[in-house]
Amino acid sequence: MTKPLYTLLIFSLFFSCQNKDGTIAIKENKVTAPFGEVVINEPDFSNSAEYLITDFGAKQGSKDKTAEAIKQAIDKAHKNGGGKVIIPEGEWLTKKLHFKSNVNLHLKKGAILLFSESPEDYLPPVKTTWEGMECYNYSPLIYAYEAENIAITGKGTLKAKMDIWQKWFDRPESHMQSLASLYHMASRNEPVENRQMANDSANLRPQFIQFNRSKNILIEEISIENSPFWVLHPYMSKNVVIRDIKVKAHGHNNDGVDPEMSENVLIEDCIFDQGDDAIAIKAGRNQDAWKLDTPSKNIIMRNCLVKNGHQLVAIGSELSGGIENVYIENCEVEDGAKLNHLLFIKTNERRGGYVKNIYLKNIFSGKIDQGVLGIETDVLYQWRDLVPTYERRLTPIENIHLENITSKEIKFISRILGEAELPVKDIKLKNITTDKILEEKHIHENVENFSIEI
Repeated sequence: MTKPLYTLLIFSLFFSCQNKDGTIAIKENKVTAPFGEVVINEPDFSNSAEYLITDFGAKQGSKDKTAEAIKQAIDKAHKNGGGKVIIPEGEWLTKKLHFKSNVNLHLKKGAILLFSESPEDYLPPVKTTWEGMECYNYSPLIYAYEAENIAITGKGTLKAKMDIWQKWFDRPESHMQSLASLYHMASRNEPVENRQMANDSANLRPQFIQFNRSKNILIEEISIENSPFWVLHPYMSKNVVIRDIKVKAHGHNNDGVDPEMSENVLIEDCIFDQGDDAIAIKAGRNQDAWKLDTPSKNIIMRNCLVKNGHQLVAIGSELSGGIENVYIENCEVEDGAKLNHLLFIKTNERRGGYVKNIYLKNIFSGKIDQGVLGIETDVLYQWRDLVPTYERRLTPIENIHLENITSKEIKFISRILGEAELPVKDIKLKNITTDKILEEKHIHENVENFSIEI
């Protein structure tokens, strides 16, 4: 990634507070954004004890022994107040991995933690989500629930075997009917325990990494290859730092990072090579999210390179809990990345929620298939005819700022399709530079207070 010539306007300050057990420190990242200062905690395991998985019986080529060894090492580190679980050089086939508090999974250089493709290895079902609806489904390959002070670090690689999952990319009738059933249960506020989706016909692919209702999370330096579904999914979590990682996943729904109903998220110095959006910020779907009432807010992404993906940043369409305070700065999209938009905000009449205080600044991009900014308020995809609208709630969208944006060929600068009942408002573009515009500069319906400065 080419170093930008301008000076970074965001800065971070770090200091540590030692825990009583002496094994884990907490760093505070202080980030200045247009909406104010954001403090994001991250765990520091630099002085923690180490637990080598081969000391617990891990064996290359044996997913059972390796999975059991990792589980035992996590249990021991957790019981002793915290520590690093070490994956040494070599390829280690394993099953699901469940975190406990105060544990750092650390992959040495040359280590590959290879996750089985067998759905049976991700049972019993766990409390998780599918596209904004809570349910019990196959466990994410790496999963944490109500954990704190957890990390995945090192110069090794997390990799998913895709033999079975890629067959599940198709959406046959049985899959769509299972989705419809989940939608109806969520819309009727049926207990999550009744929403059992791990069966022979639903084929709801698990996320690679989901941190569910957790806090103080660090993911640093690792590489991630392939994924059954979304790659990194902080869900209802707080204080998430994703730094200097490389993600390459070109399967169906392979977003890079999906912060959902999460607060204080820092994504920096990363490389994304995706089959879907690089970053997709979400906040739950419809009745589930209205009940949980937890917005996604204080999301900062800086100094990242996108090699491929649908959008640099997508917001929605699962945004029913609300999304606010997003700052994307100093990012680059490679030419040839097949990008649709730099920023795409999407919702529909079922979502409700809100979107406000979104800032993009100092973004460099090659050719974009669509445009710099897209906002659409009637995006339903396959759901339009699959299931009905239980309750109609429109989404207020306001205070969107894009500044210092450079791109090559595009169809339009902005396409904003608002609702007549609730227009999109307060959109400000400044210093937008493009080589070529193939269609109209601006395509707008139901927009109030739009301005653009050269």
